[in-house]
Amino acid sequence: MADRGDLLARLPEPAAVAWVHRGEGLVGWGEAARITIPAGQDRFTAGEKWLRALLDGTYVSDQVGVPGSGLVAFGSFTFDAASEGSVLVVPRAVLGRGGGRAWFTTIGDGSDPLEPEAYRASVVPEARESNVMPEARINSTVRWHDGSLAAPRWERAVAAAVARIRAGGHDGLRKVVLARDIYATAADVIDVRVLLRRLAARYPDCNTFACAGLVGATPELLIRRQGGEISALVLAGTTPRGGDPAEDAALGTEILGSAKNAEEHEYAVASVRDVLGPLCDVLDVDSSPFLLRLANVQHLATSVKGCLRSAADRSALALAAALHPTAAVCGTPTDTAMEAIRELEGMDRGRYAGPVGWVDGQGNGEWGIALRCAEVDGRRARLFAGCGIVAGSDPAAELAEAQTKFRPMQYALDGLPGGPRAGRSLARLRRPQCRRTLGSTTA
Repeated sequence: MADRGDLLARLPEPAAVAWVHRGEGLVGWGEAARITIPAGQDRFTAGEKWLRALLDGTYVSDQVGVPGSGLVAFGSFTFDAASEGSVLVVPRAVLGRGGGRAWFTTIGDGSDPLEPEAYRASVVPEARESNVMPEARINSTVRWHDGSLAAPRWERAVAAAVARIRAGGHDGLRKVVLARDIYATAADVIDVRVLLRRLAARYPDCNTFACAGLVGATPELLIRRQGGEISALVLAGTTPRGGDPAEDAALGTEILGSAKNAEEHEYAVASVRDVLGPLCDVLDVDSSPFLLRLANVQHLATSVKGCLRSAADRSALALAAALHPTAAVCGTPTDTAMEAIRELEGMDRGRYAGPVGWVDGQGNGEWGIALRCAEVDGRRARLFAGCGIVAGSDPAAELAEAQTKFRPMQYALDGLPGGPRAGRSLARLRRPQCRRTLGSTTA
């Protein structure tokens, strides 16, 4: 039997939502409620309004009382307000683990004769072996295709952005993040659970996520809210890992001393500080970046922590909305960078580089930026990678960086497959189109 603490191994079906970091977090399956928000609206406000209305018609019984228990919505929002496809999903079942506790919530109207025992059988210690996800495999034959811009054309787009930044001018563009995409076609339907498990095993320091077909492992925490306390991890500036400890250390020293990367990073930090500062009584921002070493890259990183002035008015989703888009994924000034992205990238990013994560009924939650990810549809996957472009950028070096950032999802697609307390968490949705919840918590 799989490790009882392995959240991802407990997913009973491929259609899943997930937010997992070092074995802790939330996974869910089924749909009790869902909204897909059209382009042209304030997608975050529309999502918050929908969620509040849903909560108003919900009966919640939650003996666990921790962030992520009770009713939880998982979400993934488009990078650009002009794009279609922002989504919030309330799963029928949520399994959580954190702080030495585990809990299980089911959400529905009580009419399903399989509730709650069929769900419970897939997660509790007494579960049969057959209820644990089998070691499904993705066929190793994966065909790769160019995306919207082939590599030479994307390099020319980078060169155009550098020229525009160096020329200055009335728009004052100082940084723009340019992304590219590639496509993969597998021989069989892609099982998102396999991608999640490969990513979580290889990149444990990232937040492994899935929501409505978007799956990935992001290193960047946009915002975490637990009561009145918030935190974020800002990343900008990237270099590969070395082939041995000496080369690895040399590359780390080089990026820490790089003026180009320092400039790129400071823009990202400033954009977060400028948003969160007015909302907090206290906001602590690292005075200088540190080196975050992941499996395949090293990033300049800055930690941000604060205490909200009025937590009741700012859910985790509302904070994510206020922060997006940061200079780490858009540029600076924001409006100018957004226009440059629309002009130069030659594609619609969809939900790539948008906020992805979860929020509960108390406004607690965690939202990252959808990086190192792919949109999965049947046998096909669309992968994304982006780079921050400033005056000192070199197109060939930026292309190499983008290719490095594709590797986590490439590995996930064609690589080798490589508690003590109990309580009760229950939420009933009174709205007829939703389902009431019967839930339980188990260690």
